[in-house]
Amino acid sequence: MNRAFVFPGQGSQEVGMGQGLAEAFPSARLVFEEVDDALERRLSQIIFEGPQEELTLTQNAQPALMAVSMAVVRVLEEEGGIKVSEAASFVAGHSLGEYSALAASGALSIADTARLLQTRGEAMQAAVPVGVGAMAAVLGPSLEEVEAIAVDAAEDQVCDVANDNSDGQVVVSGNTEAVERAVEIAKERGARRAILLPVSAPFHCSLLDPAADVMTYALASAEISMPNPPVIANVTAAPVTDPDEIRNLLIQQVTSRVRWREGVLAMRDLGVEELCELGAGKVLSGLTRRIERDMTSRAIGTPDDIEAFIGAL
Repeated sequence: MNRAFVFPGQGSQEVGMGQGLAEAFPSARLVFEEVDDALERRLSQIIFEGPQEELTLTQNAQPALMAVSMAVVRVLEEEGGIKVSEAASFVAGHSLGEYSALAASGALSIADTARLLQTRGEAMQAAVPVGVGAMAAVLGPSLEEVEAIAVDAAEDQVCDVANDNSDGQVVVSGNTEAVERAVEIAKERGARRAILLPVSAPFHCSLLDPAADVMTYALASAEISMPNPPVIANVTAAPVTDPDEIRNLLIQQVTSRVRWREGVLAMRDLGVEELCELGAGKVLSGLTRRIERDMTSRAIGTPDDIEAFIGAL
């Protein structure tokens, strides 16, 4: 079966994620140790023991989710002989998950990915003071309808579409007052739901320009190789393999829309029949079913999931 491996983004984190993998497989345990060494701190202790508030901090959640995803990748390789380059036609990730996808495809080392994600998380949090920015999910209206809502809500502030997740699930981001106006306008225009999200910063909007500047500097010295298989980029919803283009897209990604729905449809059009979500949670598997019912999806994040996947192959 023609498949893609996809990697979750922020919001999928929970205390204890990946602990079963670390206890069952030495190869998984080594990934968490590698991330701890790269960051020069015990992030694994926060991942396995919490508290949740600390794990949810952006600079912790981003490298933590990558660590769990890469633990799954390593176990598939070591225990099942399943190499990403041979088992998948493409890789993709939602926001920070794009970094996990790049690590899985050999474009970035795990250590460099952990350091880049910690820097990215710190920069995103520092770009906008707490309370100044917000995000909201708008459920029901089409992308075009939410784009119009965002324009009307912005007034003299920022209100951008941050995530095009699936049909009927679009996220807006920007100044708190503008996002609150967007919620009210969406309700007036018949949205099924419009709710503020419990996030610490307004991701993927122009307020994060300072964070993009930080990542320009951080990525300049990062060693990026050609990924195998190609990565479907968030910014373009298209395959990319050129290291310099990857570097530029990762900088743009900080302030640009995550075009997840388009990316899944692009993979479908490129012949992908199955999406396998590697890491914590099942968010992307759920979105896949809403985007393209004919595409199968499975979440692989526990020893049982891995055993079932290896058996299915």
